[in-house]
Amino acid sequence: MSSAEEGLSRPLPEPVRAHVVELAAQVLGTLPPPAVPPPLRTIARFDPRKRARLGGAPIATQLETDKRFRETVAEALAEAWPELVRSLNEGTVPAAADPVVVAAAAYLTRPPGWPDLVETARADLERCAAAAEGTAQEQTIARLREQLAAQKNASKAEIDRLREQLKEARAEIADLRRKLHEARERVKTAEARAQELEAAAAEAKAAAAQAASASEAEVRRLRERLAEAEEQVDAARRAAREGRSFDDARIRVLLDTLQDAAAGLRSELALPASITRPADSVAAVAPGRPSVRAMPARALDDDDPELLDQLLAIPRLHLIVDGYNVTKTGYPSLTLVDQRARLLTGLGGLAVQSRVEITCVFDGAELDGPVQVQAPRGVRVLFSAPGEIADDLIRRLVRAEPPGRAMAVVSSDREVAESVRRMGARPLPSSVLLRRLGRG
Repeated sequence: MSSAEEGLSRPLPEPVRAHVVELAAQVLGTLPPPAVPPPLRTIARFDPRKRARLGGAPIATQLETDKRFRETVAEALAEAWPELVRSLNEGTVPAAADPVVVAAAAYLTRPPGWPDLVETARADLERCAAAAEGTAQEQTIARLREQLAAQKNASKAEIDRLREQLKEARAEIADLRRKLHEARERVKTAEARAQELEAAAAEAKAAAAQAASASEAEVRRLRERLAEAEEQVDAARRAAREGRSFDDARIRVLLDTLQDAAAGLRSELALPASITRPADSVAAVAPGRPSVRAMPARALDDDDPELLDQLLAIPRLHLIVDGYNVTKTGYPSLTLVDQRARLLTGLGGLAVQSRVEITCVFDGAELDGPVQVQAPRGVRVLFSAPGEIADDLIRRLVRAEPPGRAMAVVSSDREVAESVRRMGARPLPSSVLLRRLGRG
């Protein structure tokens, strides 16, 4: 049988196949494009480093089926290894040749008996692999033996250390047991002592509680008697103080009113300071003096602003204003806060101009709670107490004044006007005060 008709019974060994594919990939990159086999033209354009890795299978197939391509690769091999190819053609194998290279050259050049050369190389590779594997196993066994010996030594040392720790732990446990027994004895003694102390404390506590109860009862009785005595003393003092202060205030206001009225009458009537003076006996013509008859006298309506001006001119006048009755008549669209502020501002200016006593009363029921109001100088601001309306507070203010005191009440409420008129005060409608405040 010729070398061309010979063939392999098994595939090439993997190292031989890889070497053949590597040689073919290198040759493939040197061929002109027309000489490249059609199935390998795409692979020929690959990078040389990727050609054998990515196109290994197509290149191996082409070498097996394309004799021309295989011979081209064989020619390149013969140029690179001429002595090896010559020796194979002569039927000899160099003693120092690599089995992989020998098998690859035999596969490509196909000298007589080349399948035997490939099989011989396969056997050599398998023998080398087995020897390498045996050597590796021996090295592994030796390494494992060393690791086992080291592990045994480490285990022995660890066992010795644990035995020593166990010995120390046993000694410590024995000591702890002894201390625990002593502590239990002390606890028993302490518990017995504590029970004795608790019994004594309970007896002392019961005695103290009984004594404290008796003392508290006595203190409570004395406090009640003291509180009753203090209440009686306070009531007596308050009654005396309120009665005297109220009477003193009424008398003082009445005296001031009489004094101011007398001074006003003296000024109005132009009365002399004394009955007779030396100069009065000298006959002469005195200049004309204004008399009451010469002053225009006409009745004024209740809603005439001049009526309020005349009342403000009365000495020691007390002007009482129904606050919300005035504000809800003059500016009902404002909030209660703004209404109070606007009215009090106007009353403050009126107090400065007229120098009369002004009291402004607001209904406390209109408020959700206590409110802080900055009262202008000369204006007293009061709110009715819970359960009381502003009308009742106004009546109490009028009733508190002494008889003869000049008073004016500004309110458009007809019942308020009639009641204060019966008590001696002069009622005025809210519109009069609003016009006066608007005039400035």
